[in-house]
Amino acid sequence: MKRKLWQSILLYATVIVACAVVLFPVYWMVVTSLQPPGSLRAYPPHFLPPDPQWQTYIRLFIETDILRWMANSAIVAVTATGISMVAAVLAGYSLSRYQTKSSENVGLFILMSKMLPATMLIIPLFGIMRSLGLMGSLWSLIFAHATAIVPFATWMLKGYFDSIPNELEQAAQVDGCTPWGALFRVILPVAAPGLAATSLYGFVLSWADYLFARTFLANNADSWTVNLGIATFKGEYQTDWNLVMAASLLAALPIMIAYLFLQRFLVGGMTAGAGK
Repeated sequence: MKRKLWQSILLYATVIVACAVVLFPVYWMVVTSLQPPGSLRAYPPHFLPPDPQWQTYIRLFIETDILRWMANSAIVAVTATGISMVAAVLAGYSLSRYQTKSSENVGLFILMSKMLPATMLIIPLFGIMRSLGLMGSLWSLIFAHATAIVPFATWMLKGYFDSIPNELEQAAQVDGCTPWGALFRVILPVAAPGLAATSLYGFVLSWADYLFARTFLANNADSWTVNLGIATFKGEYQTDWNLVMAASLLAALPIMIAYLFLQRFLVGGMTAGAGK
């Protein structure tokens, strides 16, 4: 009995320490955003701001275009994720269900394209976007992000589709469904946890991007994303870290909200309810 008690105490202590390590940077961002600018270099540091400067967040909305940047990031992330999911669902389902001599080679080619670092894709993508006249447009960033998301999303969804029994599609087709009907009415609802996890991955990847945004949108301030806008807060001789931390917290909110809404799918079984 005592052994089980000590195991429980050790388990909860480990969880508490792990949560503290993960959440401390977020806590420190909040504290930094609320401290007066002159107290940032104080030693020892203030773990609770003596005089919270809430006007930092007011300055953020008044003195910067943070709302426009976040709107641009949302447009890019949602559109790029949507395009990528359509392509990844069709590609992953084809690789999972239609086995041919060339399907394995095609799958490996898609996986190898994901292994390429983003820096290697910048030059060819830059040439393509310039020839299409998309430089400075959000579409250039959308297509670039879709290029990065589709390969990994395809393999993630292929793994989920492989775990779904073929008998489900066969039963649906016996009941009168076409292959497309079986995919959309049976397979995709069963694969909802995989779709949610893959969509979240694509959204986070697009939202957190800086490299592509800096390359394609640097000359058009109206199309800046939130990460590119926050990077402009850093001055040559002085940086307002209070404003940087406040903007960073605001930029992290959509990711937190997305995790809250998709949590029930992420923790669900990949084929929950498939046998019912």
